[in-house]
Amino acid sequence: MQRINNWTATAVVRYRWFLIVLFFGLAVLSASGMRFLVFSNDSRMFFSEENPQLQALEALERTYTKVENVLYILAPKSGNIFERETLAAVEFLSNEAWKLPFSSRVDSISNYQHTRAYEDDLMVTDLISDAMSLSDEQIAEIREIALSQPMLLNSLINKEGSVTSININIIKPDDGSYDLEKINAAALKLEKLMKDKYPSLDIYLTGGVMIDAAFGAAPAKDMKALIPIMFGLLLFLIAISLRSFLATTGTLLVIIFSTLTGLGLAGWFGILLTPASANAPIIILTLAVADSIHILVTIFHQMRKGTAKHAAIQESIRINLQPVLITSISTAIGFLTMNFSDAPPFRDLGNIVAMGVIAALLYSVFFMPALMAVLPLKVRPSRTEEHRVFAAIAEFVIKRRDLVFWSMVVMILATSSGITRIYLNDEFIKYFDHSYPFRIASDFSAEHLAGLEIIDWDLSAGEEGGINDPEYLKKVDAFAEWFRSQPEVRHVYTITDIMKRLNQNMHGDDPAWYRLPEERDLAAQYLLLYEMNLPFGLDLNNRINVDKSSTRMTVSTPNIGTSGVLSLEHRGRKWLELNAPEMRTYGSGLSIIFSYISERNIRSMLKGSIIALVLISLIMILALRDIKLGLLSLAPNLTPAFMAFGVWGLFVGQVGLAVSVMIAMTLGIVVDDTVHFLSKYQRGRREHGMTPEDSVRYAFNTVGSAIWVTTLALVGGFGVLSFSGFQINSHMGAMTTITIVFAIILDFFFLPTLLLKTESSK
Repeated sequence: MQRINNWTATAVVRYRWFLIVLFFGLAVLSASGMRFLVFSNDSRMFFSEENPQLQALEALERTYTKVENVLYILAPKSGNIFERETLAAVEFLSNEAWKLPFSSRVDSISNYQHTRAYEDDLMVTDLISDAMSLSDEQIAEIREIALSQPMLLNSLINKEGSVTSININIIKPDDGSYDLEKINAAALKLEKLMKDKYPSLDIYLTGGVMIDAAFGAAPAKDMKALIPIMFGLLLFLIAISLRSFLATTGTLLVIIFSTLTGLGLAGWFGILLTPASANAPIIILTLAVADSIHILVTIFHQMRKGTAKHAAIQESIRINLQPVLITSISTAIGFLTMNFSDAPPFRDLGNIVAMGVIAALLYSVFFMPALMAVLPLKVRPSRTEEHRVFAAIAEFVIKRRDLVFWSMVVMILATSSGITRIYLNDEFIKYFDHSYPFRIASDFSAEHLAGLEIIDWDLSAGEEGGINDPEYLKKVDAFAEWFRSQPEVRHVYTITDIMKRLNQNMHGDDPAWYRLPEERDLAAQYLLLYEMNLPFGLDLNNRINVDKSSTRMTVSTPNIGTSGVLSLEHRGRKWLELNAPEMRTYGSGLSIIFSYISERNIRSMLKGSIIALVLISLIMILALRDIKLGLLSLAPNLTPAFMAFGVWGLFVGQVGLAVSVMIAMTLGIVVDDTVHFLSKYQRGRREHGMTPEDSVRYAFNTVGSAIWVTTLALVGGFGVLSFSGFQINSHMGAMTTITIVFAIILDFFFLPTLLLKTESSK
């Protein structure tokens, strides 16, 4: 390895102009792939094709209809929707909503298909028609009907009659013609029209289409807002630490080239940008600083001792090539193991960052030193304040080793104990903060109406036409009533409510007959008569399959989180097993998939973390050629993640999708400082024949400032990410920042005392 180090150091200086041109060309060529980058705005991007819950949802959609939705919520400032102007607004919006692109169905209290008996006929009409001409008596009757219908109450109208909603189903064809941006733009335009036309109404816009639009907007928003902040912060840190315009310029070129290379290669390989993978530029910007800083700090250190510039560059590469190589490979391995994630966006993030990290290695080792070799780099001999600070830390650690060691042990145990308070839960609506209007609308919907978390049940009757079987209907109805008795359930949509109403209608609208028909033929006739009278677009195809062998029940809840959804779904399955085993099935829907993804991702990422740990440990042992040091390095490398999870458990508790990739991702990052400290410690022992105490002093003196600067860069980068309006990104940034802070504490205080306890001559 030493021979390779010497050859590389000599080659970089000798072929400096060739390397500058070569790597500049490679950066341009790689970056040209950015023109192929595409943002994904499908909320299903987080689920792989192998995900069983996604497969179940797609099977449900093939049976019924594959739709998204746009949901308008109207809240009159008067607090009463049963006023002519408000009812007219509902009627107007219901009619205009049909004009939205790909609109396939509109449901509101206006076009609710109210049934009534007229002699021997069944009358099916819109509940509201020509609202402005309605009399007070007619409005009172409409209010009584609307607030008494299970299909409407808590779904399209709240029980106080102060909030109503209009739901538009947006069909998603499989021919590639679906245009989310066009639908979103049309929905926003209609919202503005309503606000201008009806200023007495508060209008909110949410639904699956708006969620998908937000998933598309989040990456662009973060890249626009956070990358400039991160770039400015890095520029400040680099300039302050290096105090050299030329060195700062060289480092900035490295991080820019590395970021462009990572993104460009992603474009060439057809990797999608998503709210998660769009973090890659910020992460690459952050990580790319480390290698350059370590090499430049050593160059300056050598030049301050009087070494000529070219010789200082060669010595820096000779000293740093091995640790820089180890740290870059370790970091890349950590991010590559994100390919074990069950969520494709995290796989993409890992692959993009890994490519950027390897690019940063090449630019830092070959391009940047070659550039420094041709630039008029000058350093004045001086002893910086940082050296005195780190010398003082070294003396404190050496003299108080027992106190420091056991204090670190106590801190590790105390912080890690919080892991027991961690629980799995995600609220995908809360992935977005309140800077996204749809989040405000979704919270309002959850407070006043059904909310956006749903569980769909495909309840089979076992035979063609079996949904008309009275026994089947009774079990479906009992299942629905059981759900309505659950405290977290806001609304249940089931075919049995229609059947009860039809039975009442066909018996002279006598309330005593509001019950299920007791004869199969009668139920079939009622249903046929009802379907024949339904207008176009309001049929029951989204509730009943083609051969009438199964029905779809939808259970809606407010924002109860993935743990609440899973609990409710498990209890529903248990009810079916005990009361209707022939209909036994699993709940489905996006809420269910999101509920399972964190648990699935943690299991898959645990495998990835173990593989990363084994590979990084082997690399450390082989590179250091010391089994004991390699094994000792595991303590400061693994412990920060456990401490971070402990702190998260103590102060947050909830762990979701973002945090599930933390160990694998941070394992490669926190290794960096440990490697550089151990390599300098080992160099002191082997090359200079120092005692363990003097080797610790040597390590602090030669690499302490570089570790401090790179840690500040990492904390700054991931700290900036924690301010993202997208929760997955902000949680990832916050957890990584906590982990990195603990890592430097352990590298400065725990690792040296651990080395002294195992190798001390005293």
